[in-house]
Amino acid sequence: MFGKLRPVMAAVWAAPARALTAAGVHPNAMTIIGTVGVVFGALFFFPQRGSMLFWGVMVITLFVITDMLDGTMARMSGKASRLGSYLDSTLDRVADAAIFGSLVWAYREVDDLTALAALGCLTIGSFVPYARAKAESLGIPAKGGIAERSDRLVIGLTATGLVGLGLPLWVLTWTLAILAVLGLVTVVQRTIVVIKANAIDHHLADELR
Repeated sequence: MFGKLRPVMAAVWAAPARALTAAGVHPNAMTIIGTVGVVFGALFFFPQRGSMLFWGVMVITLFVITDMLDGTMARMSGKASRLGSYLDSTLDRVADAAIFGSLVWAYREVDDLTALAALGCLTIGSFVPYARAKAESLGIPAKGGIAERSDRLVIGLTATGLVGLGLPLWVLTWTLAILAVLGLVTVVQRTIVVIKANAIDHHLADELR
């Protein structure tokens, strides 16, 4: 859902990306800086719970925006590379693990259901990009699904920030639980794409015999 906004966001970040590129900042540096900021925001603020959840979300959002600049900068500067793509994908997993892992840690002794829901987001969320990467390694496009990373991240952080502002904890608990289920549905959707592609391959092979 939010993934469809990427062209719009790329246009929004064009000016700051151009300025950073002109200043000689490398896109990979922005990727690393963004990830470090997200990890710090999650690990430092979230375990303190309460209003610190909100401030943690603010810090994370700032650095998520910073991290989003790297792709635009790479295209503008002509520095797009396999290393940059690898770093972007791998460090996204690091950022996600820090966010949802910090919520598990924050509520492990306070609310079992919230910690369990966050753990579900953490584990199932790692399967979603793997399903796509494995499919694409087989030559099968498997992008998309009901809840891509951007969807899960925006919704999860919004719920976390609202609880930090005073909404009851069950808002976060149920949001995380629903996101975990939607992540699982996304994995199933991508698996179905592979199954269909495999069936087409078999059908074409039968016709050529």
